[in-house]
Amino acid sequence: MAKAFFRLQKFLRRTQFLLFFLTAAYLMAGSLLLLQRTRLVIQQGSRGTPANQALPVPDEMTRVGIIDPRTLQSPRPGPRLLVGTDALQEPALDQRHSPHWLMSRNSELRQLRRRWFHRFSSDQEPLQTAGLKAMKHTTEHKGTYVGCFTHDSRERTLKGAVFYDLRKMTVAHCQEACAERAYSYAGLAYGAECYCGNTLPAAASKPQECNSECKGEKGSVCGGVNRLSVYRVEELRAGARRWRNVIYRGCFRAPENLTDTFPASLIQPNLTVEMCSEFCSKKEFPLAVIRGQECHCGFPTGRFPLREGEGADGLRCSGARNAADGKYCLVYQTPVQDTRCTDRKFLTTKSKVFVALSSFPGAGNTWARHLIEHATGYYTGSYYFDGALYNKGFKGEKDHWRSRRTICVKTHESGKTEIEMFDSAILLIRNPYKSLMAEFNRKYAGHLGYATDRNWKSKEWPDFVNSYASWWASHVLEWLKYGKRLLIVHYEDLKQSLIPKLKEMVEFLNVTVTEDRLLCVENNRDGNFKRSGAKQKNFEPFTQEMKDLINRYILTVDEALRGRNFSGLPREYVPR
Repeated sequence: MAKAFFRLQKFLRRTQFLLFFLTAAYLMAGSLLLLQRTRLVIQQGSRGTPANQALPVPDEMTRVGIIDPRTLQSPRPGPRLLVGTDALQEPALDQRHSPHWLMSRNSELRQLRRRWFHRFSSDQEPLQTAGLKAMKHTTEHKGTYVGCFTHDSRERTLKGAVFYDLRKMTVAHCQEACAERAYSYAGLAYGAECYCGNTLPAAASKPQECNSECKGEKGSVCGGVNRLSVYRVEELRAGARRWRNVIYRGCFRAPENLTDTFPASLIQPNLTVEMCSEFCSKKEFPLAVIRGQECHCGFPTGRFPLREGEGADGLRCSGARNAADGKYCLVYQTPVQDTRCTDRKFLTTKSKVFVALSSFPGAGNTWARHLIEHATGYYTGSYYFDGALYNKGFKGEKDHWRSRRTICVKTHESGKTEIEMFDSAILLIRNPYKSLMAEFNRKYAGHLGYATDRNWKSKEWPDFVNSYASWWASHVLEWLKYGKRLLIVHYEDLKQSLIPKLKEMVEFLNVTVTEDRLLCVENNRDGNFKRSGAKQKNFEPFTQEMKDLINRYILTVDEALRGRNFSGLPREYVPR
């Protein structure tokens, strides 16, 4: 009995010691965390300006309506960046300061921006993958497993659309995406990449070589390293047709020799668009060209660049369709992706010139990166890590922004230190009205969605305009002041004249590309980054007070550009 009591007493002593040790460790960790937070608050308080204290506004700002964002800044960090006032404020007319006005952005503002971008990127990932999770539970596999095949990313057998989701890829997601675009086969590789096509790969591999687990579905196989798990998509979604994604490109003058221009042809009495499109899709070509009873398949080339269409002339197009004169042809875009410009890689040697792709948020930076990557064949980097973009194929997102393994680096920064780190920069400028709306959409609905009516009518919108409009102006002005070598590109010019402007950008990056590759980029100009979903209704989100403020910024930036011997802002920026 005494022996048992002694063992119990020994056990209790050990337990007490263990509890005491755990409690002490817990208290020490909490104290360290508290001290760290206190130090951070003290540092920010010593650097920043009190929320209720207005900064002096220079005379130059009063004449153009510029507001220093620090006067609008909220003391609360996080996604509600730079929200401070209830209504738009005009600068005080009697306050004077040095002529540096918008150039003096402090480190606290830039830290808040970085924190906002990082936090927002992580917050948006669950939103953008919510649909994928739902599909995983509601959609059954529609295809039949064919087998494991060899996969070469440079010479792909499945030459249709390509999709990436490096976190949530499933077999059902890939099959659904390929079926929606009327492809016959869906293939998965590396656990996260989806390829579509109409021709079965020729080289089969051992079944055990397809051993990569799907990133978004445990227990399912999504190919392997240089291996494809291929499924035959037997059924399309209810109500879908194989030609439902065919897009009419226009009526164009036919080349002199159609047979030499297009690699595949078909002559069919009573030829229809559906017949020609399905024929060209099976042949893995992105264009279906119809002239009378002739169907031709191919790519945009120097001999047939798809420019100067005659779509407005109904008689000519009708003549092309009925083979009245044979000088014109109808052109349709098939669901097949033009793959001549989809191969991308990191630079084999570190770049000697450190180039920035700089823009205000919402100015089309992601779209410009898509164009640059497909035109040059090299990945672009980013000053931030956006998980949503990385999951969609921008692999440079995960590479360190100073690695110099990417052709250029995306940045929204505008501080003197950040700007002078780059040797040169492409400065992308967009109409501030459009930029503010695009960034507001991204803030509340991600890269591809639209903000709701509730968001637009909330207090967030005027606060957003009040703070971000000055950032649009200061971003351009600071890059003009501190940038070493600049190429100014206006988003609207790039959209209207894609090939000439893209040539300028590629030459600025010191990369040589072929005409066919640029035409391929033009053929895939939108990529996967067009907004979808319920677009906001036709309404004017900007009040007259907002317009007055933004218009002053526009005039200031236009004058600064002309002062540096650049062309001014496009006419559509003119105050409305």
